[in-house]
Amino acid sequence: MKFYYLYQFLISVQKSCFITPKKHLFNLEINSDLLMHLSKFGKNHIINLNHITTMDLMQKIKDNAKKNVRIITLPEGPEERTLKAADQILIEGFAKLVLIGDPKEIMENASKFGLKNIGLATIVDPKNNEYKERYIKLMMEIRKSKGLTYEEALKQIENPYYLGTLMIKAGDAHGMVAGAICSTGDTIRPALQYIKTAPGISVVSGAFVMIVKDKTFGDDGILVFADCAVHPNPNAAELAQIAVCSAQTARSIAQIEPRIAMLSFSTKGSAKHEFVDKVVEATRIAKEMDPSLKIDGEFQADAALIPSIGQKKAPGSEIAGKANVLVFPDLQAGNIGYKLVERLAGAEAVGPVLQGMAAPINDLSRGCSVSDIVNLVAITVNQAAGMDKK
Repeated sequence: MKFYYLYQFLISVQKSCFITPKKHLFNLEINSDLLMHLSKFGKNHIINLNHITTMDLMQKIKDNAKKNVRIITLPEGPEERTLKAADQILIEGFAKLVLIGDPKEIMENASKFGLKNIGLATIVDPKNNEYKERYIKLMMEIRKSKGLTYEEALKQIENPYYLGTLMIKAGDAHGMVAGAICSTGDTIRPALQYIKTAPGISVVSGAFVMIVKDKTFGDDGILVFADCAVHPNPNAAELAQIAVCSAQTARSIAQIEPRIAMLSFSTKGSAKHEFVDKVVEATRIAKEMDPSLKIDGEFQADAALIPSIGQKKAPGSEIAGKANVLVFPDLQAGNIGYKLVERLAGAEAVGPVLQGMAAPINDLSRGCSVSDIVNLVAITVNQAAGMDKK
């Protein structure tokens, strides 16, 4: 059912790309006279050279990936955008790649597109490879209770998405990026069957890294919003899991130390309702799951983000007015919230990043660009490195 929700939502939004930048930052040198001249046009026209952009964050993510190189499987090996992205990744050197597909087709396409570095990747033929029998044995062990037969396992392992997933399960790779030519279901189904969710986690959720222009919010304008993409109506235990997973996303992707606010329409008992009770209980469970977390709630959004309001509504809280991770009570609130901030505040949204899996499996839009694939591979490397350090 979790996979169904993910499929329905991500297909319905038809995201056109993984990163949604709103501006470009150029390395300009301007003097005070130029600033004074620009100021005549009003404060909204002054260039903000200090504003963090998606490009800045992605460069930080790539730099960190270079320090923590991991093996990422790309099941859509012969596909043009995937090959071009792979070539760029291999040049930049922040991931080792496994391209899955017909080796002859992959190399012919690489030559056709003028790509010089594809030979640096490991190329695995899904129909004929050294891993097949070992993986079939592993599959039959994992799916024994489901009655998986040898013939069924053989058919699955020749599917590139299953092969990419089993390479991770067997320890031969660390993460997977797919979806350029398949549905979300095709990407996620094998992972839910064989990799499953992380220990202590039963839900997959989706987070966005939000980059806002006002640097007083979050950490220098960087925040994490969740769940904005997957689970429609989590119960208290599931909401607690989303909070714990979002903390890991904040560390590994946004590269900030999480201060988590559990959001509601109430702040510290200002309203009484079963919806509020769910958030209060989720906060308690999250603290039990990870006592080291800096987390508090329930908060209204202004109490979570604005220090003066946080002090008035929740005196003594170390999170009120200082939150950089916002956990929404359900998918409706989370999806509406991130889109409002993106559109009305001119924020940049990076995501969704899938969280909660035992290994990082990330899904592309079928309308993705080469840079989208490059960026998502860098994010996946960071996720894998973060999991290894837990």
